[in-house]
Amino acid sequence: MLRPGCSRQFPDCGFDLAGKLVLIVAALPSQDIMDPTMSDTLALLARRRSVPPKFMGPPGPSRAEVDQLLTLASRVPDHGKLAPWRFVVIGPAARERFGAALADFTKQDRPDADEETLQRERERFTASPCIIAVISTAKPHPKIPEWEQVLSAGAACMNLVTAATAMGYGASWLTGWHSFDPRFHAALGLQDGEKIAGLIHIGTPKEAQTDRPRPALADIVTILD
Repeated sequence: MLRPGCSRQFPDCGFDLAGKLVLIVAALPSQDIMDPTMSDTLALLARRRSVPPKFMGPPGPSRAEVDQLLTLASRVPDHGKLAPWRFVVIGPAARERFGAALADFTKQDRPDADEETLQRERERFTASPCIIAVISTAKPHPKIPEWEQVLSAGAACMNLVTAATAMGYGASWLTGWHSFDPRFHAALGLQDGEKIAGLIHIGTPKEAQTDRPRPALADIVTILD
């Protein structure tokens, strides 16, 4: 599903402050990756960029789009059909509440933290208009290794990022110190054994994102004949 006003040729678009539709042109990968005969799906994967929350703004996905994103995110490899993950959509009020909580946690841990540091924590959940937490619910199973269940949650994170990109939004898969803090787990409603696989930030990019250096295949690939 493309965003309103976008097309298959220009799926990345947004709106300026006057509400006028504008294209968001991302830096293209090198020519050896972007083959002119490449399918739409491969081209999408080749141009995907992580967009940091500070470079996002409204609008975010609608409720209907969020439902579609979550439906697509759940279509991942899942040995044993366990669905070892769940999603928490963090709404505007909750984002404000969690930001205040992170500032409080920081003050508890670092009484000398300055106001700039505390404000940065308050804004951690408010920069992007949509945040979806992917929760790993992996647990011991007589046949399915727990590690495979964790990998399935990671695949759900990546599907969510890719689907958001296909809709024309910017997306970023983050965690942060709070994702490993029991106090934040409690605030988010995690159960015993559950872990945060990712906090997926989604919004409209404010500016084009340049590509970063990618590893050379020679450094990461082993071919066994």
